[in-house]
Amino acid sequence: MAVKIAKRVAKTREGLDPNKSYALGEAVRLVKDRAKAKFDETVEVAFNLGVDPRHADQMVRGVVNLPNGTGRTVRVAVFARGAKAEEATAAGADIVGAEDLVETVQKGEIDFDRCIATPDMMPLVGRLGKVLGPRGMMPNPKVGTVTADIAAAVKASKGGAVEFRVEKAGIIHAGVGKVSFDVKALEENIRAFTDAVNRAKPSGAKGNYMKKMSIASTMGPGVKVDLASLAAS
Repeated sequence: MAVKIAKRVAKTREGLDPNKSYALGEAVRLVKDRAKAKFDETVEVAFNLGVDPRHADQMVRGVVNLPNGTGRTVRVAVFARGAKAEEATAAGADIVGAEDLVETVQKGEIDFDRCIATPDMMPLVGRLGKVLGPRGMMPNPKVGTVTADIAAAVKASKGGAVEFRVEKAGIIHAGVGKVSFDVKALEENIRAFTDAVNRAKPSGAKGNYMKKMSIASTMGPGVKVDLASLAAS
């Protein structure tokens, strides 16, 4: 089995120069051509940023609405009461609740991908920090998941909103579509994501902010992207 896997991996790397950075369109085509899994693989983008997130003024985080969506079904949970709970349900939220939902999450039952809360619910939701925090799912006003405009937040989450947050080594990565998307749709999504990361540049970032970028499918090899090509329309 290990030999078969090694051969498959080697085949996906054929014709790919690991030392070359490709123009965005070409990089997307290379990723699509090398996606050979039996499922619709996610196309993922990764940036190496010139920041040290251990310093508060070098933290990078935000949210972006991808113009062509993510291609995946997102289950959304909303912490709300009364009219806001009804608003969330009408907007398409999969799970809506208050104390009952907090209890469910505390038991480790997390049957959702994204979490939204109205501001008045945060003292209650705050108890879930140890559960939702490590999963990157804690509602936060900076990324629009603590809001009074519940309907808009639910629709954005369902329609292609992607949160991002820099990790310890200065790396940001996220899914930006599926290999079944055409090249143009993936390019548009990647450019939108890149623009959002650039807009989120923190005040403490010094020198070269965006250092490296690569894209890959779930099971495919990474392809380096020429950052200069992102400026081209």
